[in-house]
Amino acid sequence: MKPSLHIFRSLPPPAARRPCALTIGNFDGVHRGHQAMLARLRDISQEHGLTPTVMTFEPHPREYFAKLNQRPELAPTRISGLRDKLDALARAGVEQVVVERFNARLADMEPETFVERLLVRGLGVRRVLVGPDFRYGRKRRGDVDQLVAAGARYDFQVEILQDVTDTHGHRISSSEVRTALAVGDLARAGDLLGHAYHLSGHVIHGQKLGRTLGFPTLNLRVAERCAARSGIYVVRVHGLADRPLPAVASLGVRPTVEDHGRVLLEAHVLDERVDAYGKLVRVEFLHKLRDEEKFPDLPTLTAAIADDARNARAYFAVHGL
Repeated sequence: MKPSLHIFRSLPPPAARRPCALTIGNFDGVHRGHQAMLARLRDISQEHGLTPTVMTFEPHPREYFAKLNQRPELAPTRISGLRDKLDALARAGVEQVVVERFNARLADMEPETFVERLLVRGLGVRRVLVGPDFRYGRKRRGDVDQLVAAGARYDFQVEILQDVTDTHGHRISSSEVRTALAVGDLARAGDLLGHAYHLSGHVIHGQKLGRTLGFPTLNLRVAERCAARSGIYVVRVHGLADRPLPAVASLGVRPTVEDHGRVLLEAHVLDERVDAYGKLVRVEFLHKLRDEEKFPDLPTLTAAIADDARNARAYFAVHGL
């Protein structure tokens, strides 16, 4: 059973505030470095009788500044949506998440104000856990040393957790996960994440073209700047049966049949008809078959899909479900 999670779209109201142990960050992907931080947060909370709490931001601060400066290409891609992030935080033992809107008010807040208004008065922090490169406040002026000094002033303790590295000594970070996904390296992404990469969402109605072609699909909207490379993947679909279902999926903008550029995840469950509309599913990426292509006509597209389905069945025949 998944633990309960209290989610606040800003600071909790006074009646809901409980002394907490806090960590702060975007937590995109909740990779193994994040998981180590959250495990320590959980231990500190249990030791001192505090509520394990995460403060995160929407949108990503770099996304906010990219839009502000009219440089959309500088916005980071998204490893996971907010739903998947909150689910991962809950599974890591976090009991309270504050999702702060990153806007001009927050971007212009001085470091001292950030600590006093958000952490002390807003959350009642007793312990703060951050990484060695943590920055906060206007123009990232606040650093770990300033946070430690603020803790002495406001009576909370700061613990710095060192970076987690992979077997080659490289720092595990969201940027590393994004790089792996951008080149379709699912094995590397899975090693950094500690599990297979996945996306989740409610199944929506599509154009029903797949059904017309003989390959009905369940369709999910994904983040506009999804970190995963567009292409065709062997996947498992969770949430439609008492077991994961084998499937082949297309992640991309459907260039053969559309031109509006919206990213969509379409999964064709192999050899089984399912009633999926409106259901919440999780699509787990196992193996990349090929990049997304634009075909000259629908018969060529249909033949390619049939070939993808055969290759997916061959993958499951070798690797199992």
